Amino acid sequence: MARSIRSVLLFALAAASLLALLLWWWLRRQPEEEVILRTKLGTISRVRGIGKLTPVPPETSEPAQVSREAGAAADDLKRIAGIGPKIAGVLQAAGIDTYAQLATTDVERLEQILGEAGIRVADPGTWPEQAGLAAAGDWDALARLQSQLKGGRRV
Repeated sequence: MARSIRSVLLFALAAASLLALLLWWWLRRQPEEEVILRTKLGTISRVRGIGKLTPVPPETSEPAQVSREAGAAADDLKRIAGIGPKIAGVLQAAGIDTYAQLATTDVERLEQILGEAGIRVADPGTWPEQAGLAAAGDWDALARLQSQLKGGRRV
């Protein structure tokens, strides 16, 4: 009798595990949302869950305006405290890919770019100041400033 109860319990456990696995699979296969970010340089489309930005041709026939010199390399914006890979990608999609461009961008404009991308937790208040030091090549002053910051915010 105890053996049959144990068999029934093992069968019930196996059936519950299979049901949970099927439920997980079904929830994972739901259609993913598409996020679209429109900028001066064009339109960026990203499917939630994939994590990569894919350029989409602009809807208008206006030529893209690039403010940096042709052939100039983009700076590593992740060196600015408070900017990680995701935010750096959003800024680059908005046409900000050098320290000099970031230094001359108003904080309100940065907040607008982040808001359009759905990023609410970042505080770009010190990014232009940090980028100005980086653009000038004053890495010691940048390090001193960043030592006073926590997550890119003044503490």
